[in-house]
Amino acid sequence: MVEDLAAGTRDLYAEAEARLLGILARQLAQGLDAPGWAERKLAAVQQLRRASQGVVDELGKAVTLEVFDVVAEAYNEGHRAAVAELGALSDDARALVDDVTPNAQAVDRLAQETVDVVTSTHRSILRAVVDRFRAIVAEVTATPLLGTGTRRQATQDAMRRFADEGIRAFVDRAGRRWQLTSYAEMAVRTSVGRAATEAHMRTLSTAGIDLVIVSDAPRECPLCRPWEGRVLTIGGPDGEREVEVEHAIDDGRLIPVRVAGSLDEARRAGLQHPNCRHSVSAYTPGLTTVEQAESDPAGYEAGQRQRAIERNIRKHKKREAAAITPEAQRAARLKVRQWQGAMRDHLAAHPDLRRLRHREQLDPSQLPEKQREERRKRNPDPTPEQVEAARVWSGDDQTVREMSDDQLAAAEGSRLLDDRARARIEAEADRRDLDDLLGRIAPGRTLADDLARFSDAELARAYGHLDDGDALRVMAEMDRRDRAAQLPGVSPDLVGLSDHDLAARARGADAETLALVAAEAARRDLLARLFPGGQLLADLSGLSDDELAWAMQYAASEELLRIAAEMDRRDAVGMPQPADTGHAVADLLADRDALAEAMAPAPDPEQWGRLADDEKFAAEAAALASAQEEEGGATDERHTITRREARALYDEYVYRQYLQAEDDCNGYLLNRKAREAGINPVSLFSGPARIAYARASDELKEWWAAHGRLTQAEFIEQVVGKPQRWAAGARKNEADKQAKR
Repeated sequence: MVEDLAAGTRDLYAEAEARLLGILARQLAQGLDAPGWAERKLAAVQQLRRASQGVVDELGKAVTLEVFDVVAEAYNEGHRAAVAELGALSDDARALVDDVTPNAQAVDRLAQETVDVVTSTHRSILRAVVDRFRAIVAEVTATPLLGTGTRRQATQDAMRRFADEGIRAFVDRAGRRWQLTSYAEMAVRTSVGRAATEAHMRTLSTAGIDLVIVSDAPRECPLCRPWEGRVLTIGGPDGEREVEVEHAIDDGRLIPVRVAGSLDEARRAGLQHPNCRHSVSAYTPGLTTVEQAESDPAGYEAGQRQRAIERNIRKHKKREAAAITPEAQRAARLKVRQWQGAMRDHLAAHPDLRRLRHREQLDPSQLPEKQREERRKRNPDPTPEQVEAARVWSGDDQTVREMSDDQLAAAEGSRLLDDRARARIEAEADRRDLDDLLGRIAPGRTLADDLARFSDAELARAYGHLDDGDALRVMAEMDRRDRAAQLPGVSPDLVGLSDHDLAARARGADAETLALVAAEAARRDLLARLFPGGQLLADLSGLSDDELAWAMQYAASEELLRIAAEMDRRDAVGMPQPADTGHAVADLLADRDALAEAMAPAPDPEQWGRLADDEKFAAEAAALASAQEEEGGATDERHTITRREARALYDEYVYRQYLQAEDDCNGYLLNRKAREAGINPVSLFSGPARIAYARASDELKEWWAAHGRLTQAEFIEQVVGKPQRWAAGARKNEADKQAKR
């Protein structure tokens, strides 16, 4: 009457077991062929424990609701069955019994006892999963070392054995280990049977009925066979006896009834054990006919054989769920088909048996339609949002990765998720966005040639996932954008947008904004053409002068040198050889005159400077002319050099002397004391001689003796051809220093 009520709980545990096996299999299979597999697996124990804990937590909530529902329903079934059996009572008496409200306190007590019994195993589930995970890792690690197989084969064998054994989280008093689903089904089926029987017997007792008769069930077991078709008392003493009771419809007439014992005595002997097929019903003296029960041991054996075939079908389906390799999945699937064929043959040989397909399934959706309908009434089918939310809540990271975007969106819309579960969805969404971005920025792990089409935010997000070479290219692109934002005619707010965002900005824009967007698009096209792959074109000969000038805005130092070299090639001018008379000042002036002559075709600076129409330039030109007039100028072309120009030439003279001396002296220009003090060697070639000689090396002093050393006053005197007040003193100091050597 109520045996099917336990199917829902069994299905819950079967689903949970399949989910845990799947989590364990995926965790073991991940990176199976990579080095360091065992270390990574042992480090992932906490992750496995958290994923398993989510499954167990949701299982506890679902089981509690399911057990309270089925126990209450079983109690009501027993009550209604007893009322239906009381048809021989008077109408008033039957109405009185039918109005009796089932004992809610007894229902809750039975349900809570069952929940406590069943959920007490949950504490052992996590330990069983983690212990088996560690044992499999240890076994798989040792197997290849012993030369008895590969790591993948060892993992598959270990998972196959675990799937066969199931999660055995309960040990009874006899030391037997129960599978999770078997123990849960047994406990709940026992509980609903007790609830139905207690309600049945309580209702009959309330109506004054003390005698019941045991049904004659087909394929009875040896424990129940002695009690089939026998009359029992509800509240009487134990022991077989004969009693006299009043006839049900003939008042005052007593008839003898053979009683086999009490109901409690029969239960202690095994009647109504878990999964028992027998029921008891009211015995009406004088009306109920007691027929001789027919024994059917062969039918019992046939039924047990059917149960064994069902277990084998479920076993190989669990093997398929826990398979690591495609070969193991195919082998398990083949075994399922073989045992299903054995089931068909067995049912053909025993026509009185019927096939219970739901007992062969791990998925409760395969229940018969009638039972599915009854379950839907008790527990309405969850909405898609609830289903996807449950997958996120109870699954591991791999489960979330297997879900589609629509499924994640449905789960996000559910109210069942807490902050932690929502964070997992957000993390997965971020991971997918990042994968999509990297697939566009670096397709095939090769950075795209044109980075200008990506926004600043996209490049910044991808930056940390690129190698050093690609990261340098991204940095160069960001530098070009910073420079572009400062150029005239470039809109800074458009530079950092992606091509997609730029197109979105253009849609529905006014004419002014549209022109700015078009200019930005043209800038990006030209940049992509001149800097393919972030580097300046290898061949610059095909570019126009305007394009070369435009490229200088975005070129790096080395690229600027290449552009300058290309421009020099186009405007090549034969440069004169440096003068080498042995007189430093004469050589400097000769080189200056030769350079001026080589540049003679160019316009005079005073003329092209005026093209700027710059008041500042005009003022500087007037000041220079006034200074020349003040200092007096001769008609000799050489003496047109003013003292101001001579002072500027002196800096060039000093640097030329320094370079030549450094080359001739092999870099030994300072003595040890000056080197330790960090003196700049260029400073030795100007200023007072006493300071220079105090810091100079012996090699430099020898070099000065051969090439000379001029102070600014001496240099100006030689250049302008006019005596300088400080020149004579400088020559004397130089002579004194040379004399002391």
